[in-house]
Amino acid sequence: MPENGNVFSSLRLWWRGVLSRAVHRGWDWVRDVGAVTARHPGKLRFRRIGEGTRLAFPQGTVFGERWIELGDCCVIAEQVTLTAGMMPGLDLGPDPIVTLGDGVVLGRGSHVVADARVTIGANTYCGPYVYITSTNHSYDDPDQPIGRQWPRVAPVEIGPGSWLAAGAVVLPGARIGRNVVVAAGAIVRGEVPDHCVVAGAPARVVRSWDPEHGWRPPLRTPAPVPIPDGATPEQLLALLELERSGPVPGPVPGPGAAEVEGAPTGG
Repeated sequence: MPENGNVFSSLRLWWRGVLSRAVHRGWDWVRDVGAVTARHPGKLRFRRIGEGTRLAFPQGTVFGERWIELGDCCVIAEQVTLTAGMMPGLDLGPDPIVTLGDGVVLGRGSHVVADARVTIGANTYCGPYVYITSTNHSYDDPDQPIGRQWPRVAPVEIGPGSWLAAGAVVLPGARIGRNVVVAAGAIVRGEVPDHCVVAGAPARVVRSWDPEHGWRPPLRTPAPVPIPDGATPEQLLALLELERSGPVPGPVPGPGAAEVEGAPTGG
């Protein structure tokens, strides 16, 4: 009996391995087929979806696509919500409500919820679970449930080249400048100037760029070494292997995490 038990146990493990590989391969196939692109939009009919843009499967809540424009080469991760209007089926007029520039990245579980116009500039990167909205609850009447009171709306604009780290929240009326870092968990409202780092709730400027003196306060890490023009993938892999085998002269690029004094970042 012990020998038979060992045989059955081995068979169960073998079948489990077979089934596990089949499930993973099947899920990879479903994710590939379920992704939304310009050539394969599925049931979604965006106002525009650019070439090279991909919405990963499974998508989050998406409605009001007629008023949503997605630029070229955008990356929309799994479970991202994109909505225009308070509910499906509304006529929002002739102009777009949500506009993503070329190369925008929205991390897993992020939300863009827009009743007024939301514009995200080209090459803006959002980490996971970023929340961007042009709508907020009002609570003027103390006798009415807050969820039943008419919300307030105000346009949102995020400049190109910015980075919104994990869990950042952008509130109605916010205007974020160009190449801005928003720290993880920051809550942004109002105006944010170009070339700065903001952190906190509400977010405040903790570092900014001065054309004459550079970053103030100064960065605590060395600047990453730029990739030489014309470098081939093979050469970059060789440099990576060299770095792993021993110290490399000069500064080595970090993992891409921005330093914010007194605040975490993520992306």
